[in-house]
Amino acid sequence: MLVHSRAGKWATWAVFLLLFVPLFAVPLLVILAASFATHWSGAFPSGPTVERYAAAAGGDSLQALTTSLVTAVTASVLALTLGGWAALAAASLRTRGKRFLDALFILPVAVPSVVVGLAVLVAYSKPPVLLNGTRWIVILAHTVLVTAFAYQSVAAAVRRLDPMYEQAAAGFGASPARVLWRVKLPLLLPSLTSAAGLCFALSMGELSATMMLYPPDWTPLPVQIFAATDRGSLFTGAALAVVLMTTTLLVLAAVSRIRTRASYR
Repeated sequence: MLVHSRAGKWATWAVFLLLFVPLFAVPLLVILAASFATHWSGAFPSGPTVERYAAAAGGDSLQALTTSLVTAVTASVLALTLGGWAALAAASLRTRGKRFLDALFILPVAVPSVVVGLAVLVAYSKPPVLLNGTRWIVILAHTVLVTAFAYQSVAAAVRRLDPMYEQAAAGFGASPARVLWRVKLPLLLPSLTSAAGLCFALSMGELSATMMLYPPDWTPLPVQIFAATDRGSLFTGAALAVVLMTTTLLVLAAVSRIRTRASYR
């Protein structure tokens, strides 16, 4: 911390708590409390129950969670592959080429996600590539939306790499492919895992583009949460939101553990 005096530290912590608690902690605690409630007519919820969590463990809710997990994992793998490859390729390009790739990959996040959803819907609703009505159009939209974050993360890591490692490996006769697989990618592994976690979290919570594209047999959990709250089932939506948040945090914790091990290799 840059503040060295005791009074300054206390003031900094006070400002942090005053901003963090009402903006972040209270809304999440309200969602958590609502997920266990049957009534909320006063200042606090009443009628605690776990029935909504029992319902979330099966039926359509479990299917929606599985759909979100499959979509997020697939989109993250595709985004990491495409974005990582593009970031590695951009490192060997001149300034204009790098700027072009930066603009190309940042474009999907520079516009509202609903615009990306509409663009994917229009582009892939007719032959020769007909994806409308399938799960693949949802996965494609999520991939487009999160690839920019994978590209930016890996590109920043590539710029920080010390070229002496590659030069030393090449000096000992290693081929470019061997340098990539045995030197560069292991050094980039912490950044790759961070990018994967970010892509996964963003995909798990994506709603706007998904609402325009999802078929009835491929309904992600955020869509089900929106549908529940839209018809007035706020407590059910709160329970599903807690399930979504918990699942995402558990996966991110696992990714963080992998990243920590990769950092000490």
